[in-house]
Amino acid sequence: MSTAKQSYDFSGLFEAELVLELMLRFWQHPLAEDASFRNWLLEGASEALRQSAEGAKLLEYLKPEDVNFVAAVWYVEWCAVGASQTDEVSVRRQQWLETIRRILPSCFCDSSDLPE
Repeated sequence: MSTAKQSYDFSGLFEAELVLELMLRFWQHPLAEDASFRNWLLEGASEALRQSAEGAKLLEYLKPEDVNFVAAVWYVEWCAVGASQTDEVSVRRQQWLETIRRILPSCFCDSSDLPE
């Protein structure tokens, strides 16, 4: 079973909500307190994982079958933020995206690139 399929299955569990909550709060996402935002992000990540499991290429540096839960959350938020927004919340959201990529680099690379 692919990582994308396993992550999609995981996204329906309570534990996925918990992981998302921890990601947002620990790395200080500006919308971490917004329950509607958290629900939207979780639903979006689940949909991204479903598409990846079906073969859709969402991230240029990951094969569809290698997309994991963290990468899917990142992808949905990256799509929502866009590069051209400059208001304070958008800038902080962009900083969160950069932090996630820096702190969890193994979630964003081909698994064959990782040391054994």
